[in-house]
This record gives sequence, structure tokens and C-alpha cells, in this order.
Amino acid sequence: MQYRQLGRSGLRLSAFTLGTMTFGGKGAFAKTGNTDLAGAQRQIDMCIEAGINIFDTADIYSAGVSEEILGAALKGRSSDILVSTKTRFRMGEGANDAGLSRYHIVAAAEASLRRLGRDHIDLYYLHEWDGQTPLDETLEALDTLTRSGKIRYAGVSNFSGWHLMKALSTAERHRLIAPVAQQIYYSLQAREAEYELLPVALDQGIGVQVWSPLAGGLLSGKHRRGKPEPEGTRQLAQWGEPPVYDVEKLYDVVEVLVAIGAERGVSAAQVALAWVAHRPAITSVVIGARTDAQLADNLKATELALSLEEMARLDAASAPPLLYPYWHQARTASDRLSAADLLLLGPSISKG
Repeated sequence: MQYRQLGRSGLRLSAFTLGTMTFGGKGAFAKTGNTDLAGAQRQIDMCIEAGINIFDTADIYSAGVSEEILGAALKGRSSDILVSTKTRFRMGEGANDAGLSRYHIVAAAEASLRRLGRDHIDLYYLHEWDGQTPLDETLEALDTLTRSGKIRYAGVSNFSGWHLMKALSTAERHRLIAPVAQQIYYSLQAREAEYELLPVALDQGIGVQVWSPLAGGLLSGKHRRGKPEPEGTRQLAQWGEPPVYDVEKLYDVVEVLVAIGAERGVSAAQVALAWVAHRPAITSVVIGARTDAQLADNLKATELALSLEEMARLDAASAPPLLYPYWHQARTASDRLSAADLLLLGPSISKG
């Protein structure tokens, strides 16, 4: 297992993280999985044996049950094991039971600590943007939690590029502890993060954890052009998260994944995970599975290194279009671009 520095922080994460959205199976999260405590302990054993040192959850997952199961499954294990969790979404009926106010953040962190059975959270994420709470109030709450020892590091999730930059500038202006990481959606099915989020990460030294690298299973190799949808999976036409805007392009990507997998004797899922893990700026890839067999297959991706030619085939099949102002920059600014700019623009410039 490779261990990578989390942005400009001194924290080192394994290149893969176990996501625990499947733990609990309560309410709307039942459709993602219903792993119980015994199942969670087995999966955690598998991950620790593979070298994974961080486990990700959120207070909203199964209304806190995921945190409870994760905490119970980690009880008595090495203190070197890291936990990340998140807050922002509604956890009660009260007027202040949601959002990123100081009131909710502090209360939510303390509730997560109780459910996890820990005295601190290693990496605490703001799960989504809150445009109605002053950002200095939000960051001051994270600063207080950090200085009190209840959290070690703070991050953001599902922010836009300008949201993240505003958070960093606000923290600098008020001399508050700044976010060191972002957790974002990124996969061969949807590479929008390359427009702003990954360039910001490179430019500002922000660590990146990727959620849903298999696009909710779309890149597993089970969904193929002209073939019936696999039994027990969501129908492609009804897919909500992540949304699919170009079905034919998705199938093109899957065909390349399946072809490379066949050539290498591995699954399409392993190829998709390896591609994400080796993209610029990526710190750790969050994997999760309904079954032990799925997890065992995903863990094999930790040992898979794709060739430059294989990466190029996948890049070509999945390349995002250059929106404005990016196409203009590719045409007229190529003489003065940074590594952050070239993450998105480099392939287009090399073709030109």
C-alpha cells in the first residue's frame, strides 16, 4: 500500500480509504447496503491487512448508525487507524439541526464522537456548502474544535472551486486553521473536477479524497452497451447520483475498461480505481462494497499500476469538453500555464 501526504499537512493517508455508507442500512441508505457489525469487522480486517489506515463515514449515513457500527468495529484496534466523518445535513427536527453554524458544527462533532466512541476525529469534513451562514463563523467553529483537540484536521466536501478559495482566504484573513483536504466526486464517468477542484488542489496544496470512483457501480463492467441491466442493480435510466448526461460516452468508457481488464487479467472495476488513484492531486480513493467479494476485488486495485498507454486510452475515451474560458486558454495562453492549468488543458495543447 502506498501512503500519501494529505496536501500540505503532515498527515499520511493510505492511497485507498474504506467508505462506510453501507454500514447500517437505515432509511434511504438501505439501498446502498446493510452491512451489520459482524460484516463491518470482517471488511475492516480485510482493509487493515491490505494496508488501509483510514475509514470514512458521515453523521447522515443511516442517521448515525454507520458511525456507531464503525466505532464498535474499531474498538480495541490500533490507535494508528484514522477516521474521517462529516457534518452539514439535517440530523433532527430543530431549527439548528442542520447547516454550518457554530451551534450545529460543535454539537454535531460532539455527537459523532459519542457514536464513534473516540476522543477525537482525525479528519472532519464540512459535507456540503452552506451559503446562508457566514464563512468566518463556520471556520471559527472548526478552529475551536481543532484547538480543543476534538478534531485533528478539517476539510470540505462538495464545495465548488470559488467556495474552497473563499474558505482558504477567509481562514488566512482571520488567522484561523484552514481546510487541508476536500472530498469530491471524480471518476471516468464524470471528470468535471478537472475544471476547478483538482487545479485548486494542486495550486493550493489541498489533499483530495475521491468518493464514488466507480460512479455508483456504473464502471464495474456490469453495465454494457446492448446488454440487459444486471439483476439487483439500479436501472441506468433511473440513475440519480451520479447523474448520467451522455449514456453513449459512458458505454465507450466501459468498453475500454473491460478491454484493458481482459488484457491485464483483472476486473474493469480495478482498472477504473487504478486510473483515479494515479491521477494528479489525488491523495486517497474511497472504496466501499455491499459484499466481502466486491471489497476483495476492489482491494486488488491497490496493486495495479496502469501503463502510460493504458492511461492515455482511458483519458481519450472520457475526456471532458473544454468549456469557456478553458478552450480560450488552451488556444492563447499555452506559453504561460502552470501545472495546475495543465491538469485540464495539457492533453488539448499537446494535440494542437
